[in-house]
Amino acid sequence: MSYLNQAFREMDLHFFGSGEHGMSIEGMRKVLGNDHFLFLDVRTDEEVKYLSFPFVLHIPLNHLPDRLDEVPRDKFIVTFCSSIFRGAMAYTYLLANGYEEVKGLTASSEDMALAFKPGPLVKM
Repeated sequence: MSYLNQAFREMDLHFFGSGEHGMSIEGMRKVLGNDHFLFLDVRTDEEVKYLSFPFVLHIPLNHLPDRLDEVPRDKFIVTFCSSIFRGAMAYTYLLANGYEEVKGLTASSEDMALAFKPGPLVKM
């Protein structure tokens, strides 16, 4: 619990104002293909059946406590979901469990899908 308390204590105006907590779609584009970054999809299995991304690790949020050992500590983890909310919860959970390089995607999985249309793909 002390890690969670510390994570919350650090979430002040400067923290949120600086953007230290999040990564935009543009940021995602810049790091795709970089092996140091791992995108963690915390959507449900049902959601992933309809829209999945081949470059992510999928662990539903409600399975994360039991599967935490599958999330490598030597990678920069970027959490996401369909609405940002669960991604933010996973982000905080990872911080509370001692992960140091973590951000939450500040866009939904729908926004991610749009980034892979022909026009945006050309800009990558």
